[in-house]
Amino acid sequence: MTHPRKIVIIGSAYPLRGGLTAYNERLARAYMDIGDEVTIYTFSLQYPNFLFPGKTQYTDEAPPSDLNIRVKINSINPLNWLKIGKEIKNIKPDLVIIKFWIPFMAPCLGTIARIIRKNKFTKVISIIDNIIPHEKRLGDRSLAKYWVKSVDGFIAMSKSVLEDLNSFNKEKRKIYCPHPLYDNFGKIINKSQARKLLNLDVQGRIILFFGFIREYKGLDLLLQAMDNEKIRKLKIKLLVAGEFYTDPKPYFEIIEKNKLLENVILSNDFIPDGDVAKYFCAADIVVQPYKDATQSGVTQIAYHFEKPMITTQVGGLAEIVPNNVVGYVVKTDVDEISKAIVRFYEENKEEEFIKNVKFEKQKYSWENIIISIDSLIKK
Repeated sequence: MTHPRKIVIIGSAYPLRGGLTAYNERLARAYMDIGDEVTIYTFSLQYPNFLFPGKTQYTDEAPPSDLNIRVKINSINPLNWLKIGKEIKNIKPDLVIIKFWIPFMAPCLGTIARIIRKNKFTKVISIIDNIIPHEKRLGDRSLAKYWVKSVDGFIAMSKSVLEDLNSFNKEKRKIYCPHPLYDNFGKIINKSQARKLLNLDVQGRIILFFGFIREYKGLDLLLQAMDNEKIRKLKIKLLVAGEFYTDPKPYFEIIEKNKLLENVILSNDFIPDGDVAKYFCAADIVVQPYKDATQSGVTQIAYHFEKPMITTQVGGLAEIVPNNVVGYVVKTDVDEISKAIVRFYEENKEEEFIKNVKFEKQKYSWENIIISIDSLIKK
């Protein structure tokens, strides 16, 4: 591909917060690093407040000075979709990339994509988190069908999503490319220093659950695993860092019922980008006890900070966490999760796993996803 190209990324970006924003902004920088001109079109309204499960959709951090971000898209206003679609169509970018993660966005993003493609010049590629959502709702498949017909091709970040896409359309071009490293949360800091910054025990054993808390992420299973007798004897503590996007009551009931107040450290606000390094670097191992998943940005943050992982055998997680190499892949089962935690400490696996993580993380560059998108366009 010749450079510079004119590229538009459509999706979450500043002033919105969260993993989608981090991804789109990092992807923009990857293209800018090779000389392309990038504009991000983000939402003036992403979700109506009554549909948003968290405290706020917006960050209070400073805007990124290096990115061209246009805050223009209203997800629930069809007149806005027509206007934005025509605007981008007339710009005639070489490439439009749209991150798709939830069927609710299909009418908005699908309409914009269809209008853009009418210029018979711009290629519209979708990077797919999920085509079938973890938390299913009536009408999801119809909305997903609309989306699949709206774009020229797909980058699936897990093989399970690639298979899901084939259930909607076998003809459209699609490629698997794993989620790149989230390397935009700062440098690795010393474990003792990170723990001091969070007022944690410098010498203790600490495992980390990180990210928005939703039912499918299985924090309830991990809390129940913490009641294991061996985990108690090893004095392992669970650090939970992330905002509740579901009713917190059942989780607090597990903590109270099993007398885990001394064993669980809760940090239940949104973790700003500038603080992410502290939480990962303070932990011995990251645990993802998911009941359902396709892929996870948390895994790629763990890789960046060179942390071993325990994950469950769901979706595409096992694809990128080789079992007994960088951590453990276990069944979605309380007993299995607790055994893996105990084994990690009793067999002193930390040093071995970190060495393997450093090697394995080299696979997950942002260059790979650009190469994959270019390959898709050539097809």
